[in-house]
Parts: sequence; C-alpha cells; structure tokens
Amino acid sequence: MVNDVLKDVESRMNKSIKNLEKEFVAIRTGRANPTILDSVSIDAYGAPMPLNQVATVSCPEARLIVVQPWDKGNLPAIEKAIHKADLNLNPSNDGNVIRIQIPELTEDRRKELVKQAKNKAEDCRIAVRNVRRDGNDMIKELEKDKTISEDESKKEQDGIQKITDKYIEMIQKLTDNKEKEILSI
Repeated sequence: MVNDVLKDVESRMNKSIKNLEKEFVAIRTGRANPTILDSVSIDAYGAPMPLNQVATVSCPEARLIVVQPWDKGNLPAIEKAIHKADLNLNPSNDGNVIRIQIPELTEDRRKELVKQAKNKAEDCRIAVRNVRRDGNDMIKELEKDKTISEDESKKEQDGIQKITDKYIEMIQKLTDNKEKEILSI
C-alpha cells in the first residue's frame, strides 16, 4: 500500500520533469534544432498530422532548418502551419522545400527567454510540490485508517520529501543548463 503511494509520487514527479524537458526544447536558443517544429501539426490527407510524419526536418547549417515534404502538394499546408504555430519563424517556400532561417537573438530576447525558462521551471516545481502534498495526504489517510502506524507515516513522509528534494534539484539543473545554453550563443 505504502509502496504504491511512493511509486505513484515518483512516477508523477518524473512526468513533470519530462514535461519540463519538452517545454525547454520548444524554447528557441538561436541555434537551429528540428525539435522546434515538434509541436507543429498540419492538415494533410483530411486529418491533422505531426509535421515529422509528412516531411523530413533537418538542420544542414547552424541557423537553418529545412523541411522537405514527402508529397510536394503539402508544401502550402506546411508553410501555413508553421506560421500558425506562433513560433516567430518565417518560412520561405521555394516550391521544393521550406527553408527557415533562425535569426540571431538579441540580448533583450535572450533575457526574455531565460525568464520564460525560469517561469516554466517554477511551474514544474509547483507541480512537484503538489504531488508531494497529494502523497503526504495519502499517507496521512492510511495512518488515519490505522493501516500504518504514526512512526511509519512519519518515515514515509520523510521519504516523499527526499524524493521531492531530488526532483527539485533536477529541475534546477535543467534550468541552469537551459539558461547557459540561451546566454552562451
């Protein structure tokens, strides 16, 4: 019973970290990265599809992303979807491929991106703390139901706190790395 609570807490905190990593990938750093377009989905063949399922996305240069659709008929839809994705990217369509130049980041934009990354990290910390609270509530409920003793309850709550501390530290490391990545270009 208690092990299930700890596994649930750890699993949910891990999901928060994975989500933060995805969010950080979406933050542009001035360097071309095909994962910037992972959130783009286009209307192709009568259904919304992820861009990477209808085209090859590559980065032949440090500041250039090339999107080569498998079906040239999808070029206009891909271009439109990239515009609609609100990524502040300006795709150019030459009839065969779509080229996206990644502009150099200004100092102000870098600071803005760092702030954005820190806000996402804080949201993740809040999510981790909420999971801790839920875990502690489940342990207290087990103690109230006399399923576990008061000493065992205290021990398990300490265990949940150790797990929480580990994940908060992971969030900080991810944030520091992202900040360094944004500022070092």
